Parts: sequence; structure tokens; C-alpha cells
Amino acid sequence: MKVSFQKYLLNFKKPSGTSRGILHNKETWFLTLEEGNQKGIGECAVFRGLSADDRPDYEEKLRWVCDNIHLGKTKLLEMLKEFPSIQFGLETAFLSLAGKHPFEIFPSDFVSSQASIAINGLIWMGNDAEMRDQINQKIAEGFRCIKLKIGAIDFETELQLLKTIRNDFSPEAIELRVDANGAFSPTDALQKLHRLAALHIHSIEQPIKAGQINEMASLCENPPFPIALDEELIGVFEKEDKLKLLKTIRPQFIILKPALVGGFLGAKEWIGLADSLGIGWWITSALESNIGLNAIAQWACTLKNTLPQGLGTGGLFTNNFDSPLTVTNGQLWYDSSKSWDVSFI
Repeated sequence: MKVSFQKYLLNFKKPSGTSRGILHNKETWFLTLEEGNQKGIGECAVFRGLSADDRPDYEEKLRWVCDNIHLGKTKLLEMLKEFPSIQFGLETAFLSLAGKHPFEIFPSDFVSSQASIAINGLIWMGNDAEMRDQINQKIAEGFRCIKLKIGAIDFETELQLLKTIRNDFSPEAIELRVDANGAFSPTDALQKLHRLAALHIHSIEQPIKAGQINEMASLCENPPFPIALDEELIGVFEKEDKLKLLKTIRPQFIILKPALVGGFLGAKEWIGLADSLGIGWWITSALESNIGLNAIAQWACTLKNTLPQGLGTGGLFTNNFDSPLTVTNGQLWYDSSKSWDVSFI
């Protein structure tokens, strides 16, 4: 088996804001397996500043994978626990290699264009006017679930934006989610949650920074509306530690990004534990190219989760790959009449 990897820099169409700063580009890596006439491609979607495997030896570990591919998928995935984005890319590459087509990872009604996936429309942080423009655009495009990243500008301004949406659209017409990316402090988080609750918010992701376990547990004990863990899951590798975290905090939801939690196998483990504790979940991409997004979407479809998923990031980049992934009226489709163009890999 031949194996190779290469780096690729995805460029944002316009700078995208989070509470951790402004994103202009996104580094990613592609892992390619070749066996006979078959080729498999996986995306190792490291997220600098967020991934547990944002380490100086990242490229060295990719080279190690190439040198040790003879160990096989199962052994390699086990040995790569501390490199979840490489796990994701390697797992996808093996599935891609075994499929009828390199980009048909999980055969389903989604891949045959018979079913779609409900997704949220993502509103990036910006000034008042920029965020209003994004909101109006998403609603015009037919999204019925809107997710706003908050915490970078004045909270009162963010509240006013949410009030504007709620004044025009009932909770039944538009579902509102917010993602604080840990922007609130433990001392003011509950007060802010109560103010948000008046606007019939579906859920909030990571209201306070990860690692404040007791404070997060206190918030989740009796929140005015559901709390979802996101960054809190990053870097938790062992099953017993995952279970301890969920039992301690008892969130209402967890958000699963395969590239950040150990690929599909790692995400499945989180799902099994969450289900056993009555904790809800949904799947989100982590700024992958269409190659990684495609794999995540196909996998998500097999899970039959009816909540809107966070898979609407494919149109963010100027140099993404042409693919059959299409968003129509807040639904992600795999349009099999369209083809892939990965000529620059």
C-alpha cells in the first residue's frame, strides 16, 4: 500500500469572527492511500489553537503514519489517540479506499440524493450591521435553524440582534441556537442565560471556558434552557474519563466534531455514553474542506438524528473543492449529478 500526505491552506472568503479571534485561513492536511487501482482520501483537519493535537510534532506524526501503515487501521487508530484529527483522516481514508468511489464513504439515501440533512445556518461574529446582514441572508435562503456565535461584541448588542429575530419569527418558525465559545465568566454566565432564555433560545454551546468542571456542572444543574458541551470534550481520550466528565457535568447536549474527538469511532463512543445518561447530541463540522465535510455528512445521515446538524461550513472558503454537496432551504443534499474536482490535491 502506498501512503502520502500533503498540507493545504483553506482561505476564508471573508474573515470570520469567533470569541477566540478572527480567522483568515484554516490549515488542513490530506492523507492518501493507494492500493492497486483503488485510492482513498482522508482529511486530517487539525484546528490550530483548538485541537488537542495542535502540536509541533504534527507533521512528524503524519510521517510516522506513512512509515507504519503496515500496522493496519485498527492498531494505528489505537496508537493515535492523542492525535484525533489524524485519526479522523486515517479512518476516512481507509473507508474511502474500501468504497465503490473515493467519496462515497457511507452508502445511504443521502449519497443517492434521496434524502437530505437538516442543518443550522451559521452566523459569524462581527459588528451589528455585518451580523444583521448574515441573519437576513440565512433566513432568505430558507434556514429554519439559526446559530449565532456570540461573545465577541457587546452582549447588549447581541441580545438586540436576537430580539430582532424573535420579534419577527416565533420559536416554531425559527429555532435559535447560540455558541459562546467559552466567552462568559462563571460569575455572570447564569444571569446572561436568564436574559437569553426570554428569547426562547434552543440551546447554548460552551457558555464558559472548558476545564471549569464544577462551575459548568453548576450551570447545567438547572439551566433556564439547555446547555451543550463542545470544547469541553476536546482532549478527553479515555472512555472512563469521558464517562466521568458527562456524569459530573450532566449537560443537556454534547456537540461532536469528529476531527476533534477521534474520528467516527471516538464520536460513537461519546454518543453511546451520552445515550446511556439521557444526554442529547448532534454532529458539527470543524471547518473542514468539502472532503472532510462530505465524510462527516454521510456518517451523520446514518445516525438518523432528527435535530439540525452543524454542517453548513462548506461555502466559507475561496479555494474549497467542487463537490456534490449543496445547501437548499436549510437542507444539505448530495447532488449526484455534480462531480468532484480535487485536481489540486
